[in-house]
Amino acid sequence: MKVGISLPIRELKDDLGAVEAFAQMADEVGYSHLRVPDQVLRPKSGHLHEPLMVLAYVAAVTEHIELVPSVIVTPARQTVLLAKQLASLDVMSGGRVRLGVGVGGSQAEYRALGEDFHTRGARCEEQIDLLRRLWTQSDVHFDGRWDQVSGGGLDPLPARSIPIWIGGSGLPVPRIRQRIGTQADGWFVLCSPEEFTGVKADIDAAAVAAGRDPAAIGAEAGVAVVGPRESEWRERVSGWRGKGLSHLCLRTLGANLDTDAHLDVARRAMAELSP
Repeated sequence: MKVGISLPIRELKDDLGAVEAFAQMADEVGYSHLRVPDQVLRPKSGHLHEPLMVLAYVAAVTEHIELVPSVIVTPARQTVLLAKQLASLDVMSGGRVRLGVGVGGSQAEYRALGEDFHTRGARCEEQIDLLRRLWTQSDVHFDGRWDQVSGGGLDPLPARSIPIWIGGSGLPVPRIRQRIGTQADGWFVLCSPEEFTGVKADIDAAAVAAGRDPAAIGAEAGVAVVGPRESEWRERVSGWRGKGLSHLCLRTLGANLDTDAHLDVARRAMAELSP
């Protein structure tokens, strides 16, 4: 199981030195990936930078760690431009991008970006298909409901098709389970360990029906190492490992730590998990 960590950007805020120090620490001690959440404009949702901008900065000061925006609200963004931004980030980071996509839940954000909140699920499915074509074909012809591309492609292309992982609500509805099984390289687990088995069974069934290998679809849960459940985090990691997850993401956010404390907690957690 690969173990990554969430960049506590909501608490580090505008301190770029702290962002750099945290990212470099995570890279150096062996975290496999760094996750950053998405927000453009939502009412009262707090201090948060645009994730692709943050990860471009992180890419320049790290060497190995995978860069994971999780999740980008893709239906609220223009698909071809998003594909270009991610392809550029992937090339500039040496192929270190894994994209998390989702549909979001803020109607205000969709309105502000000029997109339709009510068709977001269907549009996300179309976008996933188009993103993969844009990352693998130099001459793209695509006639979709929302996007039309003909007679051109991205240059440069990423070295490979960037992996696409899907995030949903705590307990994904059947449409999202189907989407994961038929389209995703992996999914972000927000349900409980008790609910996981049933959700995964539905995803696996959708994958088999689509001619895909369910074993090739990754799964990543999150575990907070601070806050109200701090005393449980080692047990929770062990429980998720027993479920056979491919990835796990630790979080130091939520206890209002200063920069040094974030770094110390993250280092200690990795040291405890290392063999």
